[in-house]
Amino acid sequence: MNNNRIAMYLRLSKEDEKNKQESNSISMQRLLITAYVEKHFSCYELSEYADDGFSGTNFNRPGINALLENARNGMVDCIIVKDFSRFARDYIELGSYLEQIFPFLCIRFISINDNYDSDQYKGRIADLDINFKTLLYDYYSKDISQKVRSSFTARKEMGQYISGHTPFGYMKSPEDRHMLIIKKDEAAIVSRIFELAVRGNTINQIAKLLNYENVKTPIEYKIEMGETSRKPKGDRFYWNASTIASILRNRTYVGDLVYDKTEKEKVGGKNILKQRDEWKIYHNHHEAIVSEALFNEVQVSRGKKVERKNLPPKSVLQGFVVCHNCNKSLRYKEGINPYFTCSERYSTNNTKCCKKMNVMYLEQAVLFEIVQRVNELENECDMLELKYDIIVKYINHILVRDDTHFEIIWKKQIGKYASK
Repeated sequence: MNNNRIAMYLRLSKEDEKNKQESNSISMQRLLITAYVEKHFSCYELSEYADDGFSGTNFNRPGINALLENARNGMVDCIIVKDFSRFARDYIELGSYLEQIFPFLCIRFISINDNYDSDQYKGRIADLDINFKTLLYDYYSKDISQKVRSSFTARKEMGQYISGHTPFGYMKSPEDRHMLIIKKDEAAIVSRIFELAVRGNTINQIAKLLNYENVKTPIEYKIEMGETSRKPKGDRFYWNASTIASILRNRTYVGDLVYDKTEKEKVGGKNILKQRDEWKIYHNHHEAIVSEALFNEVQVSRGKKVERKNLPPKSVLQGFVVCHNCNKSLRYKEGINPYFTCSERYSTNNTKCCKKMNVMYLEQAVLFEIVQRVNELENECDMLELKYDIIVKYINHILVRDDTHFEIIWKKQIGKYASK
């Protein structure tokens, strides 16, 4: 008799931790599911997937992603959770999995506290009380999210600094954790960066000078304070143009608290940056490192950032190509002949870093290797999903350039898999 491949999914959110409900703890969920499995199954293989500190309003969670990947690959027969809210709080998305995705994958789904077992609903829709429960979880999550946002906004309007991280040059006051005070050694570096900028130095020139003088970077200060334990990708941490730019445009250094800069398109969705004129500012919140006059002079000398809309698609390889020398991601440069380049070459003056790699040439080389690989794996059924999901998307992206050579390859080599 074949063993049932059972996957238990456990989730604990930050809200659960605040409410201190022991029944929602990871350990209690594990005990509940394990006891249920031992009582209702005789032959089984039990695996565990967990997300600790993640919201259930979206599926951008490592544990759930691993579980769903294995489910799609036919490695799971049954999924068991404590209740529906552990799996998802989005009413529509939860319904899609219960009514469409899991039945299509022939996966049994059990929610213990909700008395739900998909085997009892084969060929028919779940009872009305189940639908109301999932809707209630969704509403509860949205309500909590709105209350948390309103609470944070109110506290910021009162002048409280509530972020877990502090800007470079500041630390939280030992007397009042909602107030910022200056860290003299870091503030001296910030002041110098502004002075160099107002003298006409570019952000790349400033980064290059600080690296030449071996000035410690913000991340190195955090490591010394025990706030992080990161390691450099290359031989050391370097100042770069983006770090300098973020410091030069940060109004925190004139003593202002800037907040309400982002908004969510939906509960559990991504934060979207608002227009600068929509940001809220609490003036004279803390001691300034640079004067308002110096800050404004730097903004004028650097010029205003021009918003560019409707940009053509960038290379699909962006974010995957790294420098052979420093092992950092290469930057995409637009133009008639777009190319990848390593920004470290200019901020560290390291001539071994990649100077220029033609994007079209690199894409053709990668595409050729993909086609070769597909031909080698043509008869392997388990590669059909890979061929369709990854290769088709890649080819479609390339075809945006309306290149005849790629179109020919698509029709002859890859197109035959689309129908599969």
